[in-house]
Amino acid sequence: MDTLQVTARLAIHSGKREQFEARAAECVRLVRERDTGTRQYDWFLDDEGTECVVREAYRDSAAALEHLANLGPALMALFEVCDLTLEICGTPSTELRAATAPFAPRVYAPFLSL
Repeated sequence: MDTLQVTARLAIHSGKREQFEARAAECVRLVRERDTGTRQYDWFLDDEGTECVVREAYRDSAAALEHLANLGPALMALFEVCDLTLEICGTPSTELRAATAPFAPRVYAPFLSL
């Protein structure tokens, strides 16, 4: 199973929603223009506007690494206005584990599926 599913939970800092929305829009723009192996990149905002969940899917670890490289500074700017909790479902490569280590993701290995 090479496909990876990722859930990013973003807790928006108080008073930073407008900046968060602008920076999130920039991330989506970059993904549309640059990513080649991203299968899903959907953002969901809670009713209070304080937390966002991003549902992501990648063809494989190489596509996820490409995504990180393409976003680079835009992601760092986003993380100035929110706190990240990251979950990776699948079997990430050693390189992807190293690249995401600063974010301390919880990794879930494949168990059962249809």
